[in-house]
Amino acid sequence: MNSLPTPPTSASILVVDDEPDLRTLYELTLLREGYRVETAGSVQDAAQLLLSRRFDVMISDMRLPDGTGMELLLQLREQARPERCIVMTAYGSAENAVDALRAGAFDYLTKPVDLRQFRQVVASAIQGIGAVPTPGVAPSMAVDAANSRPLQGDAALKALVGESPAMQGVKQRIAKVAKGMAPVLVHGESGTGKELVARALHACSQRADGPLVAVNCGAIPENLLEAEFFGARKGSYTGATQDRPGYFQAAQGGTLFLDEIGDLPLAMQAKLLRAIQERKIRSLGSTQEEAVDVRIVSATHRDLAAQVQAGQFRQDLFYRLNVIEIALPALRERRGDLPDLCRALLAKLAHESGLHTPELDETSLAQIAQLELPGNVRELENVLHRAIALGDEGPLRLPPSMESCEATLSNQPSSSTLAPKPPQAATADTPAELPQDLQAWLDEKERNILVQALQDNGFNRTATATRLGISLRQIRYRIERLGIDLPSEGNKHHGDNA
Repeated sequence: MNSLPTPPTSASILVVDDEPDLRTLYELTLLREGYRVETAGSVQDAAQLLLSRRFDVMISDMRLPDGTGMELLLQLREQARPERCIVMTAYGSAENAVDALRAGAFDYLTKPVDLRQFRQVVASAIQGIGAVPTPGVAPSMAVDAANSRPLQGDAALKALVGESPAMQGVKQRIAKVAKGMAPVLVHGESGTGKELVARALHACSQRADGPLVAVNCGAIPENLLEAEFFGARKGSYTGATQDRPGYFQAAQGGTLFLDEIGDLPLAMQAKLLRAIQERKIRSLGSTQEEAVDVRIVSATHRDLAAQVQAGQFRQDLFYRLNVIEIALPALRERRGDLPDLCRALLAKLAHESGLHTPELDETSLAQIAQLELPGNVRELENVLHRAIALGDEGPLRLPPSMESCEATLSNQPSSSTLAPKPPQAATADTPAELPQDLQAWLDEKERNILVQALQDNGFNRTATATRLGISLRQIRYRIERLGIDLPSEGNKHHGDNA
């Protein structure tokens, strides 16, 4: 063990590695950055140093003569110590890195270590020290000492409306994992608010001052994926008249949110895996790689494990993305949050439309409680938007002409019809057997309705949106998501200002 003195105001770092040459290399690299450094060659030596003092960051090799770096990491966690831990693993030992991140490591490095990346990761860990709340203070309520104001994480967590046990668990998990660099996979049905979770993770992290770049993986044409993700150099393809950064460059120093990650084709999955593992990308048309410093948060409504079994998703990429999982409950699993959700959505919609927020009384809540809302919070917002647009002054009332409301209410059993109903014959809307892929079945039904409504309104999107009680932006999104081909402008009826 050895140490070299540097100014007492600098951060202190413990380096644990059994190879003397590497210890010296790491030590000199960190000393040049102005840090105070101590080194150890074994688990026992490191444990003795940890008993006698505290550090800001510990950097440990995974394989040591008398144990593993994981033992030191677990010791830090069990003692609730403040040190952020960076682990170093041999090239190809992805399982070790994933295990360490799940155990609470801040980040990992792959040997042989790139010194530029080494300095970058250590600096990120040091900068994150100030964002760690004191014991007993929730991360969302930590205070910025320089400005004496709450950090952004508080507002971001409040955007996740609901006090049900399920939502409390989601918020607690966000607060717990936000400070690290471990990739997070957010799983939940469509409309449950996966992007809100990603924004809360970013806002509660030490990267909150950096960019959050949200990408819908399913909305990018396959032939443009590589250029969109990694950027393109001038002349790399027809129409590339200048250098163009990709999503990874745009998210440098921040968070990259990959929504609907399950829609990525296999070829792009392989390239994304390399970017995550190596933290380097190569722009289209470039011969040089560049280092990137981003945290990956991904989301999907699909069962990725099932896709792995079916050969539709890479197993190694799944393990890289699914280090930390956050499962969002469906709205039917937290019906008690409906009143708070309705109030929050009504205030938002009234603000956007410039209208007065309608009163939410017992009758309106009872009407809403009757709805099944398979589209979750997004569908609830659409229902409320329609009610505001078509309603009169006074308390909120759902229009009786609302098809979804009528269909749901007609299916509710009355006190005199509690006996099980006999099986119904299959119709166009009720399949003879339960669908194997519910989302695909629902998408097909939605597509048929939209196509019929567009035809009835001469493919005028504005008129169609009004007829269906949704916004113009929502119908544009649905047309794109469902792949509906519209006639050319010359064949459309006049009046479509979309």
